[in-house]
Amino acid sequence: MRWLFLLCTFALSLPAAAAINVFACEPEWAALAQELGGDKVSTISATTAFQDPHHIEARPSLIARIRSADLVVCSGSELEIGWLPLLLTQSGNGRVQPGSPGYIEASQYVAKLEVPRAIDRSMGDVHPGGNPHIHTDPRNIAKVAAVLAERLAQIDGANAATYRSRGQAFEQRWKEAIARWEQQAARLRGVPLVEHHKGFTYLVNWLGMRDVGDLEPKPGIPPTTSHLAQLVDQMKQAPAKMIVYSSYDDPKAAQFLSQRTGIPSVMLPFTVGGSDKAKDLFGYFDDVIARLTGPLQ
Repeated sequence: MRWLFLLCTFALSLPAAAAINVFACEPEWAALAQELGGDKVSTISATTAFQDPHHIEARPSLIARIRSADLVVCSGSELEIGWLPLLLTQSGNGRVQPGSPGYIEASQYVAKLEVPRAIDRSMGDVHPGGNPHIHTDPRNIAKVAAVLAERLAQIDGANAATYRSRGQAFEQRWKEAIARWEQQAARLRGVPLVEHHKGFTYLVNWLGMRDVGDLEPKPGIPPTTSHLAQLVDQMKQAPAKMIVYSSYDDPKAAQFLSQRTGIPSVMLPFTVGGSDKAKDLFGYFDDVIARLTGPLQ
C-alpha cells in the first residue's frame, strides 16, 4: 500500500498537462495564445522574429507538431501560402483544417490595409487580400484576442471560464498599455520614414507617421544599387527622419542609405523575440516605441 500512496503523491505533485496544443505560424500569435491560455495551453511558433515568414521550409518537424495541434493560429492573407497548405495537408489533422473551429486566420478579423485593386507580376510580392502584417498595430491584437479567447473556450469547454476570464483581464491590461504607448509616441505623428519592406504598414498607420520611401524597389524585391541611388537623391530634397528595417532584414541597404544621407537607421524587432526586450507582446511594443522615439530625442 505504501507504494500506492507514494505513486498517488507523486502524481499529485506533477504539473497539470496543458489541455490545448496551439500551433502558431508567427511568434505574436503564440505569445497571445499563452497570454490567454496560461498553463492550459502549450504553444509553438513555426517561425521566429529573425525569419521572413513568407519563406519557410515545410520541415518534417513542423508537420509532426501540427499533426498533434488542437488549434492553428496564423496571420493569413496568403502570408504563409508557400508553406502552410503543405503542412496542413501532410498533417492529416482534421481538427485544424481551414473552416474548422481549430483554425484561425487572424487577418480576417481586422480591417486590412494596402488591398490592391488589381495584381500582376510586375508589382512584386503583393498580397491580393491586403497587407498581412496586422500585428504591428496593437488595436488589431485586441480584436484577434477576443476571437482567440472565445475559440479556446469552444475547443476546451471544461476550461471555458478560465479562457474568458483571462481574455477579459488581458483586454483591460492591453487597453491601458495602448493608451500609454500612444502618449509616448505622440511626437511621432507626421514624422516621415523610409521602410525596408512594407512590414510595418499597420504600425505607421496607427502612429500617424508617413512612409515616404522603401528600400525595396517593389515588395519582396531586394534593394538594388540604382534604386538606393534614387532614394539618396530623394532624401536630399525631402529627407526622412529615420530609416526602418526589421530584425530579419539584411541591414546593409539601410546602413548604405544612412551613411549617404545622415539619416539614422533603426532596427525594429519584427515580432516577439526580435530583441532582448521584446520577450512578450507588452515588451514588444514597449521596445518598438522606444526605438522609434529615440532618434527624435
